[in-house]
Amino acid sequence: MTIYLDPPLWPRHGRVWGHLVSDTSVEELLEFARRAGVPERAFDRDHIDVPAEMYPRLAEQGAVLVDSRELIRRLRASGLRVTSAARHGRG
Repeated sequence: MTIYLDPPLWPRHGRVWGHLVSDTSVEELLEFARRAGVPERAFDRDHIDVPAEMYPRLAEQGAVLVDSRELIRRLRASGLRVTSAARHGRG
């Protein structure tokens, strides 16, 4: 299992956010996030939204920093990607 983290580029709620994904399973992603202290409410079907201030802890625990395109490529290759259509009940 590898956990990937893309750069925090997305502003929201007064913070800047990035994404944490697994290339193996959602269960392993959630377990990694629990150990790192990420709240479960941050989970969004195929990824976890994480604020920039958590990046040092996530990297220390083994998350691999990749750019956003690489993160999506690996998520798609894993078969875990939830499409926009599926998110909105169209797929």
